[in-house]
Amino acid sequence: MNRAQQRRIGTTDLVVDTLGFGGAPLGNLYAPISDGDARDLLGTAWDAGFRYYDTAPHYGQGLSERRLGDALRGHRGGGYVLSTKVGRLLAPAGYADERHLYRSPMPFDIVYDYSYDGVMRSFEDSLQRLGLDRIDILYLHDIGEATHGSDNHALFRTAMDGGYRALDELRSDGRVSAIGLGVNEWEVCEAAMEHGDWDCFLLAGRYTLLEQAALDSFLPKCVERQCSVVVGGPYNSGILVTGTRRQGHYNYAAAPDDVLSTVRCMEAICRDFDVPLPAAALQFPLAHPAVASVIPGMARVKHVASTRRYFNVPIPAAFWEALRDEGLVRADAPLPGAPGTGETGR
Repeated sequence: MNRAQQRRIGTTDLVVDTLGFGGAPLGNLYAPISDGDARDLLGTAWDAGFRYYDTAPHYGQGLSERRLGDALRGHRGGGYVLSTKVGRLLAPAGYADERHLYRSPMPFDIVYDYSYDGVMRSFEDSLQRLGLDRIDILYLHDIGEATHGSDNHALFRTAMDGGYRALDELRSDGRVSAIGLGVNEWEVCEAAMEHGDWDCFLLAGRYTLLEQAALDSFLPKCVERQCSVVVGGPYNSGILVTGTRRQGHYNYAAAPDDVLSTVRCMEAICRDFDVPLPAAALQFPLAHPAVASVIPGMARVKHVASTRRYFNVPIPAAFWEALRDEGLVRADAPLPGAPGTGETGR
């Protein structure tokens, strides 16, 4: 990883590293991490050159923000980019062994609020939890039918009215540098484009080796409107790093048979070309000109070195062509190293 590997967020002056640090595991996603291990993980990531960090109030109901802020505070704003999210307020709820897939979270539960006042309060609360003097990118978190079902229509209207007005005001006042959505559905990002001027979208799990439906209309619109995309969940919750040697996670649940079958086909091509599957998963999204960064989550110190290694593995063009020839990636998907695609920095 080289600090020169940076891309601009939209039309702003903000640039991010093409490889960032996803902070969901810091909230004890699936399994607890001790405070000491979290400190070691973040210290190792900083020493390894990671400078773009993403978190959210949802991750451990405040735990990820607290841990990340503690780690970054000593650097006094020096050289990092930080994103967090709004749309969930935290209310006291007592201690629990697990909430919303997070183990031993902070003693709070979530209250959705996408209104003007809710977004402003969420922003201020995040600054307090982080203990930092700035947030660079603010994402409206998890608006969409996947989270809200039949309630989404009304919540989306509130978010695009009051919520967007708050985000736009924070950006205009210079309190944040960029605004966007942080979601698991590209469709809601595309709908939001008709209601506001967005700088970027954090799209988790929807533009990966396994999923490229975002190519239909969303990603072309991002290029046209100069909106950047940050790809979260490049491993689709784990299956593209664990492979099929055990029942991995896909979209926060056990991987279904059809996904396992597709991954087995990918693994066969990976063996033919001696390419690690997670290396291909990390590098693939960055070939699209709309994508500014990919931010895998890391839960252990050893993941820092392995992530860097995967990110920098040389992958021959013939490997990508083999995936395309077998129908494992779409014919219209930009491939790393091809003319006119984004640079992956190796």
